[in-house]
Amino acid sequence: MLPTEPNTPPDSRVWRFLHHPLVLLFVGFVFVFGGQVVASGFARWLPPLEGTPVSILQAAAFAALIAGAYVAFVRLIERRPVSEFGAAGWARELAAGIVGGTVLFSVVIGIIATLGGYKVVGTGAISSLYAAAALAILSGVVEEIVLRGLFFRLLERLLGSWIALALSAALFGALHLGNPNATPSAALAIALEAGVMLAALYMLTRRLWAAIGLHAAWNFAQGGIYGIAVSGFKQTGLLRPVVEGPAWLTGGSFGAEASLPAVLVNTVFGVALLVLAQRRGRVVAPMWMRRHSAA
Repeated sequence: MLPTEPNTPPDSRVWRFLHHPLVLLFVGFVFVFGGQVVASGFARWLPPLEGTPVSILQAAAFAALIAGAYVAFVRLIERRPVSEFGAAGWARELAAGIVGGTVLFSVVIGIIATLGGYKVVGTGAISSLYAAAALAILSGVVEEIVLRGLFFRLLERLLGSWIALALSAALFGALHLGNPNATPSAALAIALEAGVMLAALYMLTRRLWAAIGLHAAWNFAQGGIYGIAVSGFKQTGLLRPVVEGPAWLTGGSFGAEASLPAVLVNTVFGVALLVLAQRRGRVVAPMWMRRHSAA
């Protein structure tokens, strides 16, 4: 399969330089970071909205602003249609991702509960769902745009799918080392269970809708429904649990993402997606191999 290529004018050295994958990666980060700066600027002028339904709309608006910055980058700099945000079938892919993320984390919690590590002792306020949904929307959109839409996609064009997969998964895990209660084993768990799975989902669909839906639903199910810490950040959910047992079972203070059940369930699912992507011819060869084949 060929990678997503920019529309480069054949006689322009400037555009050829600008369209090198590493240059595009830098420029893309600048665009998306600019969108985040603008969104943060708007947020400073708004009253605190945590715990209200309006906070979900605010998060969706900010996510749309950052997605708009990515769309502007693709249209103005790469000079091509934004296929990764294509309109045809977007609702079906987004819904499939949301269902998949919810089911996957529910399976993980089911395993932890069966082994005695999770027990519901009460319920929280409905208002806790609003903040969890807002955070899930922002993390799902922003992190998928940056990690899969930019980093993985552009490195895949240069280095091929497998190297880009390894590098993007490693980066995704490493970025979580700055979170509260993070450990090297927790970062490794994130790299294996989420970095591989989400990149594989992008490889399979060649769009961001399903990955965004799965990422957001996974985070929302953790914090908003099951009351588990999300990547080290404590959240109050609809269910109030007691989590106890060894760290390999519960993930410790970092949350269930660092647990062995989460690593096994999601890595198996991610590998299944990779097998399916390979069978459908969605694996991209490195640039030097494509050039050799063309020659």
